[in-house]
Amino acid sequence: METVTKGKKMLLGGKWLGREETITVYDPQDNTVITTVPKASKADMLRAIQAAEEGAKTAANMPVHERISVIQKAADYIARKSERYAEIIAREGSKTITEARKEVSRCITTLRVSAEEARRMNGETIAFDQMPGHENRVGYYYHFPVGIIAAITPFNDPLNLVAHKVGPAIASGNAIIVKPATLTPLSALLLAEAFDAAGLPSKILSVVTGSGSEIGDVLVMHPSIRMVSFTGGLETGERIARIAGLKKLSMELGSNSPVIVLKDADIDAAVSSCITGAFGAVGQNCLGVQRIFIEKEQFDSFVEKFVEQANQFKVGDKKDVTTDMGPLITEKEAIRVEEWVAEALEGEATLLAGGKRNRAFYSPTVLTDVPADAKIAKEEIFGPVVILFPVETLDEAIEKANHVNYGLQAGIFTKDIDLAFTAIKRLEVGGIMINDSSDYRIDAMPFGGVKGSGMGREGVRSTMQEMTEPKVVNFNLK
Repeated sequence: METVTKGKKMLLGGKWLGREETITVYDPQDNTVITTVPKASKADMLRAIQAAEEGAKTAANMPVHERISVIQKAADYIARKSERYAEIIAREGSKTITEARKEVSRCITTLRVSAEEARRMNGETIAFDQMPGHENRVGYYYHFPVGIIAAITPFNDPLNLVAHKVGPAIASGNAIIVKPATLTPLSALLLAEAFDAAGLPSKILSVVTGSGSEIGDVLVMHPSIRMVSFTGGLETGERIARIAGLKKLSMELGSNSPVIVLKDADIDAAVSSCITGAFGAVGQNCLGVQRIFIEKEQFDSFVEKFVEQANQFKVGDKKDVTTDMGPLITEKEAIRVEEWVAEALEGEATLLAGGKRNRAFYSPTVLTDVPADAKIAKEEIFGPVVILFPVETLDEAIEKANHVNYGLQAGIFTKDIDLAFTAIKRLEVGGIMINDSSDYRIDAMPFGGVKGSGMGREGVRSTMQEMTEPKVVNFNLK
């Protein structure tokens, strides 16, 4: 696996720059140093914004075929160097090398879909003559870019979630400034490298590394920023909404996703899907399965099979292709997960599997009898912990699934289409997966939630809609 020792530079206004003050990037598996990145200052961020003001004009005037070409060349660049990208994802984050390779593949897809959608960013004609007295008017609307996008990205998908902001921004004619997660900045810098190599005009894209407390507010509050695209925690999202001012906001703020398993379900399929949904990427996944509601007729069978598979999960070296799960992003996060589980156990929850921590590693953990007021039942655990609840009916499952301040995605396993549509209509979520766990997504679909899970939608086409505004054109023909 690639070892990086020389300090990396950030892309600021078309130039790769270093700084004397740096941030050290560690491998969470053993806390070894990978490299350093510049610790940008407020002045650096202001410089990036000033450059983006020019870049936005360039981006808006780029012909669509040029946008398509640049994005496709960036995707080609990543495809040629895919193993290098995967190794960096695995080293700086929590993913195993197998999971990292999948993320690289998804990133390439995200960029290629962005290029395809650039050619389909069309408007519509408007029937002005629908109103009496307007028979001589014809017209249409088209989409124009908002200008400069501020993108703040998380650690858990450090390449593809950045691509989900950068690809659509360029495809729709915007400039974009990325502030990547401090813990995992290298993947975002590699994405910038791909666009630089692809010939993206300078100043359209900047990736500025640094402390969110020092440069984040500068980016979010600046009047030249016309949209903030944020993926992260609810508390930070609420703060951004308070300070951003009059600009567009798109936020994906996580969840504690529910899955419902009815008595007619294929239990083996449900268990298999929920296991990977709960413990993939160490549970550090906004779509991760956290609460499973099982009809009592199937509860014992489901629990037995689920616990058996959870105990078979191999936790260990991220570089090993046979490893199922690596460490959490930091030991501090593993300790937090441990504390949340301990609180539930003190409230008379039952531990069926896992519950063990070794530095940043935390074993796949299964709980039952968790009190409804326990933190782990109400909040996003963002770790490899799942709660199993027996329920009498679908109505009870839906009521309990909705009884939290989140609503990103949900899953339901059933062979009854009427029951499936009951869940579709009544579950308070942005997406519902039938005979799949909540942890299902393709990069082209609209993606987002309700309540504390955020606002707006990602997914390439949806993101491009968010990053543009419609302009109406009317001709009064004499």
